[in-house]
Amino acid sequence: MDRKGTLLLLLIGFVGLMDCLDGTIVSVALPTIATDMGVDVTMASWVTVSYFMMMAGLLILFGRIAKNTSIRFILLLGIAIFATSSLMCGLAGSFPLLIAARIAQGVGAAMMGATIPMCCVKFFPAHELGYALAVITIGYSVGAAMGPALGGLIISALSWHWIFYINVPIGILLIGLLHVYLPKEERNDEKVSIDYIGAVTLFIAIVGLVLVLENLGEYTVMAVAGLVFLIFITLFAVHELRTDNPLLGLTIFKHASFDLNLIVYFLVNVVYMGLLYLLPFYMMICLGFDSTVSGLFLFIPPLITVITGMPLGRWSDHVGRRWFCVVSCVLLAIAMMLIAFMDELILPIYVVALILMGLTWSFAGGPMCSRVIESTIGESKEMGSTMVNESGYLGSTVGTVLFAALFATAAGANGVPIDMLTHSVFMDGFTVTMVIGAALSLIGAFLSFVVKEIPIGE
Repeated sequence: MDRKGTLLLLLIGFVGLMDCLDGTIVSVALPTIATDMGVDVTMASWVTVSYFMMMAGLLILFGRIAKNTSIRFILLLGIAIFATSSLMCGLAGSFPLLIAARIAQGVGAAMMGATIPMCCVKFFPAHELGYALAVITIGYSVGAAMGPALGGLIISALSWHWIFYINVPIGILLIGLLHVYLPKEERNDEKVSIDYIGAVTLFIAIVGLVLVLENLGEYTVMAVAGLVFLIFITLFAVHELRTDNPLLGLTIFKHASFDLNLIVYFLVNVVYMGLLYLLPFYMMICLGFDSTVSGLFLFIPPLITVITGMPLGRWSDHVGRRWFCVVSCVLLAIAMMLIAFMDELILPIYVVALILMGLTWSFAGGPMCSRVIESTIGESKEMGSTMVNESGYLGSTVGTVLFAALFATAAGANGVPIDMLTHSVFMDGFTVTMVIGAALSLIGAFLSFVVKEIPIGE
């Protein structure tokens, strides 16, 4: 790879770093934002949910649009929207304005997330593709590792607004450099019609599902939202089966091994992101940590993943993926149970739990994603890869809103501002939610064991 190609790859990797950094840097700021805005735990979840919901709903669509128009244009536009909406997040003077800005930020992130891997395929030769994707993966991992610690330091030194402001100069710099170094594509004369009807019906169905989970216990709202979900997911399925160029080829779901592997990956994302959402509140209310200390502790899981993820991924290439997926789910369940019944800080146990969280993704990341893609039958492996990304973002959305709702219901804390929650009330909801999460993880372990091993390379 020449010098220009190396620089281009580093720039694309840095876009991934910024995207993932924003996903984790917000987690440590949520208690501060909730206290400042006077909202409860359930409402605060929308700072995260709105972002991931837009990514889950729009990722496939923007991938199709970029393929039809210009990867370069969609990526640069995505960075511009992301940077502009980051500024609006920092300036937001009310919670509704903050959520509106986060929605716009999620749109920009979806454009970035859809085009980052496409850049590797489009602008690098086949014999360098594996290396290019590895660099992108490292960018994501470094962004995830930096987020909590950097967020804690920024909040302590300045305010939560600055976790958004820092995206503005970075975005401007990236736009300028990519404008120079990102090649312009040749005109594409083989354009395929984009399934906008499928995109709209899928997005509305996702919103309906999120609202069902968000309003646990509010049976009227749940019934209406559930009806919206059922109507539009049915419309989506019927339309996708009838259209010539579907947004998502539903034939991919014909094989049980693919479905079960995808469910396991979805469950891991649900449980992990739900845990990651509640941990900063737990550290503030029950352990008495400030943002800086919370950020440093939350640095442990992604750091462990960065260190051990690649060796474990290579190991799974040689011995198979099945037991890696089983172990991943079991480790996550153990981590949650250790935290659930630790009513006061026992530092060694807490550190062990955070290390197990990091190992969860070391065992799950490469092996579990590869297992989903390798079980894709009757469709392209690229479609399997797309479903991995979609499942990850949808799982992150569902996990955040589900765990927030479960916690609020179990603790009886709906409508109670963060600074009014007592230690005992918080632990009532937190313990129940962790036990449910551990149970979901063990279901994932069982399903991973049930699915037979697929020989590598088939």
